[in-house]
Amino acid sequence: MSTEYDWITTPITADLVRGALELERTARGVLPHRLPARARAQCADPQLALVESQPSGVRLALRTAATAVELDVLATKRTFTGIPPRPDGVYDLLVDGRPAGSAGVAVGNVLTVDMVAGTAEHRPGPPSTVRFTGLPGGEKDVEIWLPHNEITELLALRTDAPVGPVPDRGRRTWLHHGSSISHGTDAASPTAIWPATAAARAGVELVNLGFGGSALLDPFTARTLRDTPADLISLKIGINLVNLDLMRRRAFGPAVHGFLDTIREGHPTTPLLVVSPLHCPVHEDTPGPGMPDMEALRAGELRFVATGDPAETAQGKLTLGVIREELSRIVAQRSADDPHLFHLDGRELYGEADFAELPLPDGLHPDGAGHRRIGERFAELVFAADGPFGERGA
Repeated sequence: MSTEYDWITTPITADLVRGALELERTARGVLPHRLPARARAQCADPQLALVESQPSGVRLALRTAATAVELDVLATKRTFTGIPPRPDGVYDLLVDGRPAGSAGVAVGNVLTVDMVAGTAEHRPGPPSTVRFTGLPGGEKDVEIWLPHNEITELLALRTDAPVGPVPDRGRRTWLHHGSSISHGTDAASPTAIWPATAAARAGVELVNLGFGGSALLDPFTARTLRDTPADLISLKIGINLVNLDLMRRRAFGPAVHGFLDTIREGHPTTPLLVVSPLHCPVHEDTPGPGMPDMEALRAGELRFVATGDPAETAQGKLTLGVIREELSRIVAQRSADDPHLFHLDGRELYGEADFAELPLPDGLHPDGAGHRRIGERFAELVFAADGPFGERGA
């Protein structure tokens, strides 16, 4: 901790945190979660436990005259055996909604995943301090967006002036659920994930329930969406069901209906948008499961391939094409009685022409430029005046 300032330590409480559904009290601080404890207790999958506790879209939101802020954190970084280390997670600073700096921490816990052996090793590490100085004087809104791809335990918040929660600005809350692309895989920073880009352009408050590898129509996720206050809801469904080879066409349709039925129990007239998969050649016509490309892995690169047989779609295996067809049919059927239910073909956000210009580096996930394009397209199509979340659409 620096001694240059007369620091004030403020407890990190729920009214200072946005985008998290729960703060777990730990021995040293608080850990933001994007699924509540009751939902977490219903699934023992370590992948889900990892990704829901990575704080994608979670930020500290402070009203303060402070010119300096320190945040003590304990990060959990993830590495893959045989793959060069990924960049450290980024903490983005916004002042009155405008970018004002970024920082990172180089140490913390390390989770090493061996994708060939299917094992993971956790090595404890030390906490670090994220520091921002030189903020403008006077009362202002300060946001610190936490790394979307690192579990981040919050240990202490210090400022050189008192802080309080940002007052309600009357902005609508957008609740989004999706897979690793919504989570932000391969985006450069937490404010650069595509949902954050879309939210900033539309002027809405984001609650991001994008869970890498875990958008699987789980009933506890539907109940979480049902019970979370929101003015707008979107669901991006499909890719994880294919690359995990989780269900067949016979189960998929009823599962989507049940997922939507549950959400409607808590949000009967909220604008609800169902988004089908983005263009992804790996799984367009080839079922899963998806697996790491072992040849690329031996060369130190992470890429994914589909291991199914296109002929298996006749026996009900899912592909992205099958899922788009089913989602379009289901939304058309339900919208006859639900005028606030909408559908968007994901290829309008990222299609074949986009893939030719901005290919998916690992076969599944867009890079930073791809995230920016998807977020901008979503804002243009969905938040337009006549779009599903626009004044006339809503």
